[in-house]
This record gives sequence, structure tokens and C-alpha cells, in this order.
Amino acid sequence: MLFTSLLLAAMAPSPSAVVDTTRVAFTKCLRDHLKKSLEAKMEEVEYEMALKSVCTTERDAFRKAVIALDRSGGDSQADAADNADMQIDDYHVNFTDKFKDYKSTNTMPGN
Repeated sequence: MLFTSLLLAAMAPSPSAVVDTTRVAFTKCLRDHLKKSLEAKMEEVEYEMALKSVCTTERDAFRKAVIALDRSGGDSQADAADNADMQIDDYHVNFTDKFKDYKSTNTMPGN
């Protein structure tokens, strides 16, 4: 039983690997939403409002992963949650800025 527990623990991805994986999924979802919003000729205000209600599954997984990583490093729950929320807010700001840039130049992001 102990061997099985140790084996499962050794096979589990590290907290930083989970953050990396969930970050990729979250940003891919945001990028897909960005492209769809540009194609739909969405206005900036609409995009900003919609951005926080899309990619909820990916955002929640990323948030949980960041919190787990920070907690494994000794951060308090509150500090870890604040850091995760700050990172998510940074992605929202970044994608809002990208949307404005693409919209102002009437271009589309590459793949």
C-alpha cells in the first residue's frame, strides 16, 4: 500500500507543471475568444464585458493550480488566492489591449 501511494505521488505532475498546463489552456481559450470576437466585429465595451464570463473552466483550473503552487511554497491561502486573481486580471488586461490593437488596425492575430 505504501509503495502504491509513493508510486502515485511520483507519477503526479508537479504543481508548477500543472500551472504551466492550465496556463496554456486558459490563454488558448482567451485567444480563441479574441479571434471570434474580432470576426464578429464586437465592440470594445462588449468584449471587455464578455471576457470575464468566458473560459470559466480553464480560468478556474488555472486559478486552482496557481493557488496550489503558492501554497506548496508556503504562502497563506489568502496570499495565494490574491496572486492567482492578480495573474488572471493581468491576462484579462493583456487580451483587452490586444483586442483594442487588432480592432484599431483591422487585423487578425496569427495562429
